[in-house]
Amino acid sequence: MELSAKEAWKRILDEAHRELPEHTIQSWLAPTEAIALEGSQLIVGAPDEFAVQWNETKHAPLLSRLAEPVTGQPTEVIFRVLDDRKQRPQMDFFVAPPANEGSRVHVNPSAQPLNERYTFDTFVIGKSNELASAAAFAVAEAPGKTYNPLFIYGATGLGKTHLMQAVAHNVLAKNPATKVLYVGAEQFINEVIEGIHGRTMPELRRRYRHDVDLFLVDDVHFLEGKEATQEEFFHTFNALYEGSKQIVLTSDRHPKELPGLEERLVSRFVWGMVADIGQPDLEHRIAILRKKQEQDRLEMAIPDDVLAFIAKNVRSNVRELEGCIIKLLLFASLKHREVTIDLAREALADKIRPDNDGAASAVQNLPTIDRVQDVVARRWGVTPEGLRSKARIKTLTVPRQVAMFLARELLHMQLVEIGQAFGGRDHSTVIHSVEKVTKQIQNDRPFRDRIDSARQELCAP
Repeated sequence: MELSAKEAWKRILDEAHRELPEHTIQSWLAPTEAIALEGSQLIVGAPDEFAVQWNETKHAPLLSRLAEPVTGQPTEVIFRVLDDRKQRPQMDFFVAPPANEGSRVHVNPSAQPLNERYTFDTFVIGKSNELASAAAFAVAEAPGKTYNPLFIYGATGLGKTHLMQAVAHNVLAKNPATKVLYVGAEQFINEVIEGIHGRTMPELRRRYRHDVDLFLVDDVHFLEGKEATQEEFFHTFNALYEGSKQIVLTSDRHPKELPGLEERLVSRFVWGMVADIGQPDLEHRIAILRKKQEQDRLEMAIPDDVLAFIAKNVRSNVRELEGCIIKLLLFASLKHREVTIDLAREALADKIRPDNDGAASAVQNLPTIDRVQDVVARRWGVTPEGLRSKARIKTLTVPRQVAMFLARELLHMQLVEIGQAFGGRDHSTVIHSVEKVTKQIQNDRPFRDRIDSARQELCAP
């Protein structure tokens, strides 16, 4: 009897349980459906393009290996978007949503509107955000059951809000009746203040604790030091969590790096999944720029060499990267010139570091951040891993500050880049480190000589 696609897929998944964690099976493979078994290929349908890409990258090789003994021949497992999902436009950025769709997001008077562009389909996955995007998708597939709360942290402009809202869009697509409440922490603070002064706290508590299925809060680091607001947020969090309502939070730092936050809140923020988003690498930045072109359906195409030039020289965050494309195209239109590297260098002069404008000779003479950390660590008697760690012990503080200073001076790295290279520290920490070393150099001759020696080693050919 010939094996059907459905039966073959069932047997493959049974075998997959032996090699993959249960939460991976439930999040990524359980929502799939066998479509066809054609010769040496098993076609499997996934809910959307994001799930297709993730399964193709992470699971297809293993599943293809497991398929061979099931089908009796080498079989490649291939993922495709299910037909019923294909009917929905994946990049509908310029058409306003129907009235009934828009209103369903605003079920709570406190809610802020969602950005229609912030979906999983428009999110570009790379090494720096792989864990966060996987966790967000898992939450969207099973809200209130997987990773609750989901805490996403990282520097400004790297996609935290995008991922958070993508969860909401995905949940609403499956269940339009879901009560979504998306707010910024600052808004929550202001509402608590108004509630206290206007004696309307019972109404505020009802809105936040009872009329919510999916609670999204941006920038929770703003709660630092706000004792009354933290008290309300604590009880709101508890009420929603105990009611199995999904909570998604974003911050610029890990919960344990928020000193003005009560310990009881910190402990709750790490109950589920804490995932960071780091700086995208070169290939990831190029992919982001290409996606930006695709999304905005730009009339003027940007050549690949120009995209690569921008990606090499603008490394602060995704938001600035995308802004460079808009600025470049506007500049080209005003000047009536073709988009070239020379034009990009001229249009983006304020974004491109003078010593890093693509000249090979300049790049060759610069050490890498890893090299800076290695040299400083050896000269100060610590390890590079220690410099990159979260530890704040005294023996690591000074060399870490020195390494940050040299990274800023020699590599002309931006503050957020340096912070990410040293355990995801905030840019304010980098500023403090650079200022402290600069001041000590002026007043401490042996310290200055020590840094000069490290600098000479780093700049040697």
